[in-house]
Amino acid sequence: MMKAFIVDDEPLARDELKYLLLRTREVDIVGESSSLLDAIEQIAVLKPDLAFLDIELSQDSGLQLAAELRRLDHIPAIVFATAYDEFALQAFDLDAVDYILKPFDEDRIRKTVQKIRHQMPHTSVELSAKVFKSATAEPLVGKLAVATDEKIVLIDVQHILFVATSEGKTVIQTKEESFKIADTLVTIEKKLMSDTFLRVHRSYLVNIHQIVEIEPWFNSTYNLVMKNGLKVPVSRTYVKELRQRIGF
Repeated sequence: MMKAFIVDDEPLARDELKYLLLRTREVDIVGESSSLLDAIEQIAVLKPDLAFLDIELSQDSGLQLAAELRRLDHIPAIVFATAYDEFALQAFDLDAVDYILKPFDEDRIRKTVQKIRHQMPHTSVELSAKVFKSATAEPLVGKLAVATDEKIVLIDVQHILFVATSEGKTVIQTKEESFKIADTLVTIEKKLMSDTFLRVHRSYLVNIHQIVEIEPWFNSTYNLVMKNGLKVPVSRTYVKELRQRIGF
């Protein structure tokens, strides 16, 4: 069960969203607020898995709140729930996982919850076990079978640099070539479940043995330089796990 926090200055909107989220049976509402400062204080204590933020609050901005939440040790997945569609680009620049419009549609809410659930494939116990294992573990060996261009390709797992989503497709990148496949990033992540691969961004899964350099980037994030020279961004959501896994 995922823990959610709702920020909206309209009580009726909060109640409606709360009702729809509870109907999914996958979300527990742990708190709600109508203002930026109160929300930050509560979220820091309650540590929800996801936060639903309205953008136009009476005195504050949900975009500003999202930026502030990125400073927390435990950063919730951010979903903007708003009546305004013109802020979508700014929202995704803040690593929002989704952007839903009022009036709320139950099917849309359910899809959002499922999307977040797929992006959080580990339970807290499983995640703790993964985080504290050594980054020097033996590389995963074997083949990954993927369907591409009406044929099955067997890719050496240890040669995979990273897996990414791009233009609606999943791309597996090796040092020599890339493969566009129909499988989702989450599906590939489950197949590659090991100490070798690490999620560093909602759109990237990397082979930690193929990282040659870690470059500091803006807002306490990083770029990973891979063995073929390509760079992979690390979002703030995954910085802590990267630090613990690599040990820096």
